[in-house]
Amino acid sequence: MNQPKRPGFPAWIATSAAPKTVNARAVATAPAMAPVGLGLDSAAVRMRMVQRLAASGIQSPNVLGALGRVERHLFVDSALVNQAYEDTSLPIGLQQTISKPSVVARMIELLEGAECVRSSGSLGRILEIGTGCGYQAAVLSCVAKQVYSIERLRGLHEKARNNLRALRLTNVQLLFGDGMLGYAQGGPYAGIISAAGGEVIPKAWLDQLVVGGRLVAPTVRSTGQQALLVVDKTPHGFTESVLEAVHFVPLKSGIA
Repeated sequence: MNQPKRPGFPAWIATSAAPKTVNARAVATAPAMAPVGLGLDSAAVRMRMVQRLAASGIQSPNVLGALGRVERHLFVDSALVNQAYEDTSLPIGLQQTISKPSVVARMIELLEGAECVRSSGSLGRILEIGTGCGYQAAVLSCVAKQVYSIERLRGLHEKARNNLRALRLTNVQLLFGDGMLGYAQGGPYAGIISAAGGEVIPKAWLDQLVVGGRLVAPTVRSTGQQALLVVDKTPHGFTESVLEAVHFVPLKSGIA
């Protein structure tokens, strides 16, 4: 889908195809965690994934570095470890999935384009809707100052806690609750990112954005298909950009 170029968006977002040039310097210097003994896991395996992401158009050194550091295989069931570094979503239980690495990278890079991030030079407080298994929260912890992540399904909330405990991430706070309400106590946020899509963006999310902040979420369009939506909060209101088609689990209210 062609979109007009907007300030803060990488130039390739405005075109129908991403550039194929790999940011070799960013990839080469991205730090990596030590392997833990599984045959598939190594810095080289993760770096090949990062190189594919860079070739597909991800340009942010911070995002590429974060994807290179976080060991995705730790967040999937042992039977799926061999697929951990493929660009595919995988089941994590309770009819939920872990997002594709390319989707995680894309959405976080879009967050970095927020006006408040560009003016301050850093990604501040982030609210994640839908913790899932905790993978995206771990990636966000590498690029944001503080991450609040809320999950409505108790089973997944506990799974994320178990997955993240060993990483000792001091800037991630996991919350069990209704994500459609956001988390006002932690706001206002420089960015809000959702791993579930509905027909309407909850007002609470928009209220909890700082002026200059950005929301990135899937939304159901009039066609019934989901598309990635970017909402920027300005001093004069909100601006929206509809980007490419995506497929996420439905956004639901309440806890379970």
